[in-house]
Amino acid sequence: MLNLRPVFHLIGLLGLTLGLLMLIPAAVDWQAGQDNWQAFVRASFVVCLIGGAAAMATRQALADGLGRRQSFLLTASVWAVLPALGALPFMIGAPHASPTHALFEALSGMTTTGTTVFTGLDDLPPGVLLWRSMLQWLGGLGIIIVALVFLPVLRVGGMQHFQAEAFDTMGKVMPRVYDISAGLLQVYIGLTLAAIMSYMAFGMSGFDAINHAMSTIATGGFSTSDLSFAKFAGPLEYVAVVFMILAGLPFIRFIQLLGGSWTPLLRDVQVRAFLRWSAYAVLAIIAYRLATSAAPPFDVVRGTLFNVVTLFTGTGYGSEAVDEWGDFPLLVVILMGFIGACTASTGCSLKVFRYLVLFEAIRAQMQRLRRPHEVVALKLGGKRLESDVISSVIVMFTVFVASFMVLTVLLSLTGLELRTAITAAWTAICNVGPVFGPEVGATGAVNDFPEAAKWMMMLGMYLGRLEVLAVLVLLLPRFWRG
Repeated sequence: MLNLRPVFHLIGLLGLTLGLLMLIPAAVDWQAGQDNWQAFVRASFVVCLIGGAAAMATRQALADGLGRRQSFLLTASVWAVLPALGALPFMIGAPHASPTHALFEALSGMTTTGTTVFTGLDDLPPGVLLWRSMLQWLGGLGIIIVALVFLPVLRVGGMQHFQAEAFDTMGKVMPRVYDISAGLLQVYIGLTLAAIMSYMAFGMSGFDAINHAMSTIATGGFSTSDLSFAKFAGPLEYVAVVFMILAGLPFIRFIQLLGGSWTPLLRDVQVRAFLRWSAYAVLAIIAYRLATSAAPPFDVVRGTLFNVVTLFTGTGYGSEAVDEWGDFPLLVVILMGFIGACTASTGCSLKVFRYLVLFEAIRAQMQRLRRPHEVVALKLGGKRLESDVISSVIVMFTVFVASFMVLTVLLSLTGLELRTAITAAWTAICNVGPVFGPEVGATGAVNDFPEAAKWMMMLGMYLGRLEVLAVLVLLLPRFWRG
């Protein structure tokens, strides 16, 4: 029988940490003279009580370590339990959201999706805005730790291709979770601080810079204004582009950079593909917009670069109405959203690595059709691709596309117009952020969606962030039998 005590213990510790972190926005609201600080204190007490009780009741649970099935269950449970706990401040205090809206916002934050149901962001207490950004920052950090520590071991979706690199990063073996997590945390905090200083250097206020740096490095997209990044249009868009691209690269490469090795980053085939495909999309849309629009060329270049990168990486900021550019640009950015950034980044969707594996498998199959008796070795970046990597990637593609199609149908059955249903399913399961359609509010919020549609989008966010298979495996009876 599966021992659940280690899972409860770790979730309890994470819940306790989350509760303590709520005191930060409480202090911000108190300093700003906002009574809302009391809501964060009360929520902190409740969450710390729940998390502390769970951790204390199972304090000896990790004596035998964490097994494979327990790792699966922990990964799936963290993104279900922590958003529920993180939603409490939104219900107890401003904006006094309903349970559905509070959970939607918290889950959208921790999955780094960035779709919002909140309006009037400019008038919310600063602690609430900070907590939204903190949820995204924590979610982004969590997903890359899961990607580099758990998924290679669990052999899910091709991640095992990076197993050797994840545990041999600086010329020495790093077999422990602590070592990898510490290296990732160091890089993550460093990038966040660099983004804060860069935003401030180009004119953003300190508070806005902190919030946008956290959501940028997490590729989350929550902003402090209903206008999103349109409020900061200009040179700050170029700053954001730089850090969104950095956040979309494999974080294992940054750890290697700390060890003095540039070669892995420069030779990484998915990094080169990510940058190349981004350039193709940007140039194609710029050419289209220059040919069909009378807007100033420099504005077209800046706006296109920013909005394509933000959707490709899954950040989800908006500085222009992308759906008004025309059908061709909208189709391109939706396709880019389906690709996503690099594996082991904070980016979203299927990831560049899986597309490269799929293209290599297709190329090899076409070669076999021409020369049936030839043995074709599949390689990526000079490394041989094992058969289980290829099969897992193909299964991942199949399940991902099927999930998107089912979610689209379900959303349309709630009464959403077809275009809205398609982009809502796309943004949820790809964790991109924006939704396009007549039912979307002027600020981009989906608060007017039917209640059932919001819950379906939450399911899509959850499945998409955990890459579907890591959740679906829990539905297999043999998983629980051992």
